Amino acid sequence: MPQLAAIRAWLELTETQILPRGAMAEPIRYCLNQWKALCRYVEDGRLHIDNNLAERALRHFAVGRKNWLFFQTEGGGKTGAVLASLLQTARAIGLDPRTYFRDVLMRIGTETDVTKLTPHGWKQHLAQDVADHHEDILCRLRDHFARAK
Repeated sequence: MPQLAAIRAWLELTETQILPRGAMAEPIRYCLNQWKALCRYVEDGRLHIDNNLAERALRHFAVGRKNWLFFQTEGGGKTGAVLASLLQTARAIGLDPRTYFRDVLMRIGTETDVTKLTPHGWKQHLAQDVADHHEDILCRLRDHFARAK
């Protein structure tokens, strides 16, 4: 891309003309150090220019860090990490975490295929059954209240 080539040429030339500790030196070095990522971003329109989505997903961990000191054991910490990973994955693929976790807890003792209990597996194999079941309950409730009037 000619525009990027021109920007890189300007950055490299300017870097030779400024003081190494000057006000412009740090931003120019940063840009040149991130050049590969910038080129990749320009090549693929599906990529985000920043990592705000990932940082927002990690915010809960940063806020709760001190609370996690009270897990008491290493096993408790590992369990917390697994649950947090499942929660964030469920959110990332558009599942309602409460519905997902409730259904998984109901099935965990009887489901033989563990991959169906992961967020992706659950969405593919079980989510529609749960949605249909919820819709069936709502229809029965509507019918019940319609008859009661």
